[in-house]
Amino acid sequence: MNDPTTAAKSSAASHLQAIFGSTPPLRPSATDNGLVMEQRRRQIRELIEEQGRVTTEELSARFRTSLVTIRGDLNALAETGRIVRTHGGALAHRDGEELPIGVKENLRQVEKMRIAAVAAAMIQDGETILLDSGSTTGEIAKQIRQLKLAGINVITNALNIAVTLANAPNVQLVMLGGVLRPNSFSLSGPQAELALAGLQADRLFLGVDSLDPDVGLMTPHVLEAQLNAQMIRSARRVIAVADSSKLLRRNLSVIAKVEQIHTLITDDGANPEIVAALRNRGVEVVIVSPRGIEPR
Repeated sequence: MNDPTTAAKSSAASHLQAIFGSTPPLRPSATDNGLVMEQRRRQIRELIEEQGRVTTEELSARFRTSLVTIRGDLNALAETGRIVRTHGGALAHRDGEELPIGVKENLRQVEKMRIAAVAAAMIQDGETILLDSGSTTGEIAKQIRQLKLAGINVITNALNIAVTLANAPNVQLVMLGGVLRPNSFSLSGPQAELALAGLQADRLFLGVDSLDPDVGLMTPHVLEAQLNAQMIRSARRVIAVADSSKLLRRNLSVIAKVEQIHTLITDDGANPEIVAALRNRGVEVVIVSPRGIEPR
């Protein structure tokens, strides 16, 4: 007679093998020594690169170790920049690939919220504001809803920002047209540039993917770089908003030289040498920490 317990174990093993393949999982170590840990993290990284995304539950089952250990592995791998942590798992991150806006919104979220609060505090009653697409500018839109102002105009090329501000009582919203980039909910291209040509703004809040003092502000998208450059020409003051992970990174398309922006708002993780280089080029750098705005 077949043992039902043995049959159940065999069925579970077959199910896991069907999901994860035939590679045997590493045996857990009582001490989780360095060699075992490095092997496991290497296999986790390879699995994420192959599949695109994983969950902590899948990895815990595959490697027969606790969720706490797996979370530690994913956090360590995320610090290398090869993967991106998400709620309950991780995504592969290859150089030049754009992350979906829903993922970007959860990366360095606290820093972005602090940057956004400082940016929104600059806005004056009656001004016309240009808001570029991005996760940090999305946070600025949320802050604008809370401002005690009689009224402002907001021009944007981002669908998510337009939705956030659509019913804000103190905002007159102007939406640019163009070709939609689904990952970022942003619109760009000749239609957007034509719509912007007849508009002027008091302040532009520009989110950037990369910023290098020697190269400039950058994005991986050519059409968006062209639109961003026109936004800079349309605004009296240009404020770049970028968390410190964006500094000293390079990307495909240059939007503008750093000398074309007036202010950069970033967080206290910014490299002091980069901050000094930007200030030497005439850029006002505002550094935001948990304590507030840091003195120069």
